[in-house]
Amino acid sequence: MRTSTESLGNQLMTEFDRMLKVLNHVTEHADAIPGKELPQPELDESQCRHTAGLMRINHTGEVCAQALYYGQALWAKDDQTRTHLHRAAEEERDHLNWCQARLDELGAQVSITNPYWYMHSFAIGSLAALFGDEISYGFVIETERQVESHLQEHIDDIGEQDPKSMAILDQMRLDEIRHGNDARNAGGVELPEPVKLVMTGMSKIMKFVSYRI
Repeated sequence: MRTSTESLGNQLMTEFDRMLKVLNHVTEHADAIPGKELPQPELDESQCRHTAGLMRINHTGEVCAQALYYGQALWAKDDQTRTHLHRAAEEERDHLNWCQARLDELGAQVSITNPYWYMHSFAIGSLAALFGDEISYGFVIETERQVESHLQEHIDDIGEQDPKSMAILDQMRLDEIRHGNDARNAGGVELPEPVKLVMTGMSKIMKFVSYRI
């Protein structure tokens, strides 16, 4: 549960500040980005546009991950769970940074729908946390499983034509696997199939929209 030493209003203001920072993120720590040392690939206009669309999807996915974890952490039942979720959110922030950097290199913009997806994911995270930490961790497990799946699809799609994007996506995929395993080891349970199907459906909508705008 939320700490009693800080009012709900103050905590909500903190979350609003976090949202603004995520939505207005600029690239930082460029020297720590996977594949930074690799030369820029020679992509034609179509390849560049397609890769930018895929990286925009992944950027929006990381916006959603930030919101989901912070929403869960706000209503977590104990401090250990809250700390775990905040740590996961910080690691996902690295992914956000990597995707932002690659979009910058490709001369592309982030999705204009990111504010909606942040608020949507924060609400889902908050709702999940109200059902207890096991269910909350279950959402982490399923989210990371779906993210890992679409990252692998993007890796297969891009192939060897863009080693810089590949380096970012492959490291993200490995990190997502670890996050899912950490949530499972922390006591997360498998979600009911109808919930998984709804999550899959929303993910498809997000990918369809973010690829384009």
